[in-house]
Amino acid sequence: METRIYTKEREILITIISIIVLSGLYAWYVYNRYIVANPELLNDFHFWGKAFILMIPVMIVALIFIFIVFAIINKIITNEDISTMTDEMDHLIELKSLRISRWVYSGCFVLAMGSQAIRMEPWVMFVLLIASGFLGGIAEGIAKIYYYRKGV
Repeated sequence: METRIYTKEREILITIISIIVLSGLYAWYVYNRYIVANPELLNDFHFWGKAFILMIPVMIVALIFIFIVFAIINKIITNEDISTMTDEMDHLIELKSLRISRWVYSGCFVLAMGSQAIRMEPWVMFVLLIASGFLGGIAEGIAKIYYYRKGV
C-alpha cells in the first residue's frame, strides 16, 4: 500500500520543520549573543520583552520566505500550483486542530504561571511562554496531518 503525501500535508510538514528550525536558531542566536556574555539578563524583563517582540517579525518574514521557496520548488517538481481552494473538510480540520493547539498553549501557559506560584526564577516563565507558542503550533500541524490522513 503506497502512501502519498499531498500538497497540504507537505505544507504542514514544512511549517512544523520551519517552526522547529527557526525557533532553535533564534534561541541559539539569542543565547550565544546575549546570555552567554551576561547571564543576569535572564531575570531582566526588558530583555525578555525585546526578545519576544523581535522574534515575531523574524519568524513571520522567515516563514513567508520559506513558503515562497516551497511554492517555487513544488511547482518545478510536481508542476502543480498550490491550491487555495478549501472545502468544509478543510475548515473542520482547521477548527479541530486549532482547538488542540489552544489546549496545548493553555496547558503550557498554566505551567508558566505555576512556575511563578512556586517561586521559580522569572526566566522559567518566559521560556515556558515561548515554548507554549511553539508547541501549540507544532501540535496544530500534527493534528492537521492526523486528520487529513485519518479523516475527521
